[in-house]
Amino acid sequence: MLPDRVRSIRILALALPIIGGMLSQSLLNLIDAALVGQLGETALAGVGVGGYTMFMVTAVLFGLSSGVQAQTSRRLGEQALSRCGEGLNSGLVIALVAGIPLTAACYLGSHFLVGLINGQPEVLSTGTSYFEWRVLGLIPIAMAFCFRGYWNGIQSTGVYLRIMVIIQLVNVVASVLLIHGWLGLPEMGADGAGAGTTLSQFVGLGLWLQTTLRSGKGHGVLKALPAASTYLATLKLAIPHSFQQLWFAAGYAMLFWILGKIDAASVAVAHVLVNLSLLLILPGVGLGLAAMSLVGQALGRGEREDAHRWGWDTVRIALPCLLLLGLPLWAATDTVLGLFLHRSTLVALGHLPLQLTAVMIAADCAAIVLGQALLGAGANRTVMTATLSLQWAVFLPLAWWFGVSQEGGLLAIWWLQLGYRLLNSCVFAMLWQGRGWQKLAV
Repeated sequence: MLPDRVRSIRILALALPIIGGMLSQSLLNLIDAALVGQLGETALAGVGVGGYTMFMVTAVLFGLSSGVQAQTSRRLGEQALSRCGEGLNSGLVIALVAGIPLTAACYLGSHFLVGLINGQPEVLSTGTSYFEWRVLGLIPIAMAFCFRGYWNGIQSTGVYLRIMVIIQLVNVVASVLLIHGWLGLPEMGADGAGAGTTLSQFVGLGLWLQTTLRSGKGHGVLKALPAASTYLATLKLAIPHSFQQLWFAAGYAMLFWILGKIDAASVAVAHVLVNLSLLLILPGVGLGLAAMSLVGQALGRGEREDAHRWGWDTVRIALPCLLLLGLPLWAATDTVLGLFLHRSTLVALGHLPLQLTAVMIAADCAAIVLGQALLGAGANRTVMTATLSLQWAVFLPLAWWFGVSQEGGLLAIWWLQLGYRLLNSCVFAMLWQGRGWQKLAV
């Protein structure tokens, strides 16, 4: 059954700006892929490997977003408005303190980190250089996670959308100019995509600071350093989610390592397939982030059954959306692939895996939405355990066995991934129905 009209409108009013902002954010990698694809297969593979190395590094700080949002939405539900900014304040301090040494370590160890995913000399050279440019923007990315959590937590999601649109415009213009060396700028090739993306992140940080300082005064935002208990609460929520994201991202790195054992063509095609899937599931993630706020606020009011209902109401809206988004991948498979892959052999290799990707998007619906809703309830350890167990104990060993050892290649791995996504949704549905998350304090 569909949720009633009032609840549906509330979910969509929160989710649509988040979805728009997240779609824009995901375009960072797709834009880089599209711009670099014309430089050749090796450049595309290098940017893909460098991009996933960056994905793995940012995962270390990704939990700050859910940690800030869970606290902010709970304080909003409790009507403790003057405390709504506490989570943001602590998150920004943590982002700065952790981000400085992490940036330095990753820059100095860039060749080693990228080489863990793909050691082919030309791919490694391109990927390392691209990653070095991207990792310079780690601190603004970490702080953007915190700002996103705060604004989503107070249910002012339109701010996120507006800032992300500006970031994308800066990214496209800067990347195009630097890749080709137009307007007297140096011709940087694939490195230009990384430099343009990092520049856009710093512009975004300035916009976040300006907007929040102007509009968040009543919530105690950026007024004083938070108490030690607030840092501990943020870390308690952020560390399990960051650990989950780190190893989830490492799982993608492992997947690309496995694909690298097949051939460079599989790496290049998989880079496009994964980025398309990460783009198209974002409506589900955006709806899940809306559920995170609604669940946290309901629990703050002490309304446990209402919190439970928000989770399933959001799934019922997300499923038809994800099914609809998958249709173009079936109807125009080769056309979609042709936007990123400029050789007919690569398009043929990705044809059926892209169609399977369309099915995966819908199959993963319950896991995407209910996983975020559980984070809103503070069940970060539960989400971490379930996600990593299925990825590392089930999917990746089978991917190696059937894809490499049994020589099934890219197609066999994508069939396995479809089964893994279905299992993932079943597990999260059972966790949500178990209701143990209703008793957690945030």
